[in-house]
Amino acid sequence: MNNVWAVSNVVIKELYRRKDFYVLFILTGLLTGLLWSLNFFNDDRIVRYLKELCLLMIWISALVIAVVTAARQIPAEREQRTIFPLLAKPITRGEFIVGKFFGCWLATGMALVVFYLFFWIVTATRESNVPIGSYLQAIWLHWWMLGVVVALTLLGSVIFVAPSSTITIILLAVGGILIVGRHLHHAALQLPEPSQTILSVIYFLIPHLEFFDTRDLVVHDWGTISWVVCGLATLYAVAYTTLFLLAAWMIFRRKALN
Repeated sequence: MNNVWAVSNVVIKELYRRKDFYVLFILTGLLTGLLWSLNFFNDDRIVRYLKELCLLMIWISALVIAVVTAARQIPAEREQRTIFPLLAKPITRGEFIVGKFFGCWLATGMALVVFYLFFWIVTATRESNVPIGSYLQAIWLHWWMLGVVVALTLLGSVIFVAPSSTITIILLAVGGILIVGRHLHHAALQLPEPSQTILSVIYFLIPHLEFFDTRDLVVHDWGTISWVVCGLATLYAVAYTTLFLLAAWMIFRRKALN
């Protein structure tokens, strides 16, 4: 466990030394600050639209940070040849993969908490009754969704050669899952065989990241969802994260480092 934490600690320090994180943070902060500075004649519909826009920016920023950070880890270690002395120590390839995952996941989670905290502070200055429970659930489920994305990105980084390829493919895959993933089963019912079976299999195999999207609860100030449902969604994320990490370890253990 000490080896895993040592690798994770390096990843966390590396992220907060990069300028791209602060650029995304500043852009998200500026957009979120619109809730504080603009009133639009107290029109609740416009305020809700701005909240939805700010949360969308938070989702995009966190997703970009997670994918870019995870995609760089293993290729950068191989390019700089720091992976050779690292694995020469008593660190297995499995510990290396898990350490990289926890480093990226924890660093992204810290950024996510800062994003939501700033958004909550700005919203609390405009509204008297802000449901804290829905914010906590939004952060929790969003963080676990990013865990699945980080694990999937690490899997992609041991398959594809260049980090740019991994980033592009993973962002397209995650965007496709979030936008059209929930509609695949309905679309499959309207297709002839064997297209119907193939699309249905894809629907049940892909991780449905839209399960973790609770932005409507925050935008419309609705109550919290059942904690049982929240727990089941967490177990769902744990299952896919473990599956992707296991696949990344199985490929990485057989992959030549030179």
